[in-house]
Amino acid sequence: MVEKIFLFIKHNFKCLWGFIEWINGLFFLFIYKTKMDYAITGVLHHLIQKESGNYNYRKIAVSDLNNLQILINSQVKDDLKFFNPHGFDLKSLERQYKNPAFLMMGAFDGDKMIGYFFLRFFINKKCFVGRLIDKDYRGKGIGQVMNTIMYETAWKMGFRCLSTISKNNEMVMKAHARNPYMKILKELDNDYLLVEFVRQ
Repeated sequence: MVEKIFLFIKHNFKCLWGFIEWINGLFFLFIYKTKMDYAITGVLHHLIQKESGNYNYRKIAVSDLNNLQILINSQVKDDLKFFNPHGFDLKSLERQYKNPAFLMMGAFDGDKMIGYFFLRFFINKKCFVGRLIDKDYRGKGIGQVMNTIMYETAWKMGFRCLSTISKNNEMVMKAHARNPYMKILKELDNDYLLVEFVRQ
């Protein structure tokens, strides 16, 4: 029920959603920010030890926001139809970057940003995740590494790892059909599914 209300507010009342995120971020900063920093550092260190192919995965810096905007704007419009975690203009990206409860991550091929993924934490110990991979880099295992980073970070913090997925998003539905961690919790309005990623 709470997820349905939040999803409705997010898509219909932008100002109210912004206020909710601000309050949530304030509480998260004092309660969980240190724990998040510790968790993501550990997950990335473990990933480096295991090796992550030819690509680099790290937290996005403020200097990366221009490249993030370029990455998003260079994708086919249909690929962004179901990907709308926030605004894509530079001002919106800067606002999300300043939100302590919103962890922005990037995948890089050298200096080029080839993927974007995020964790949106809520103080009720739920974390919503999402990702976008450059159209020229799909099918290379990048999404699996992103998933590992997102899931392990949420789990290490003791958070439930969740996402909302449109049943009309054929590309994502196909990708998650092979995801052994995904469990469908319930159907939401407008053909969306609430899913949880659970440790095996």
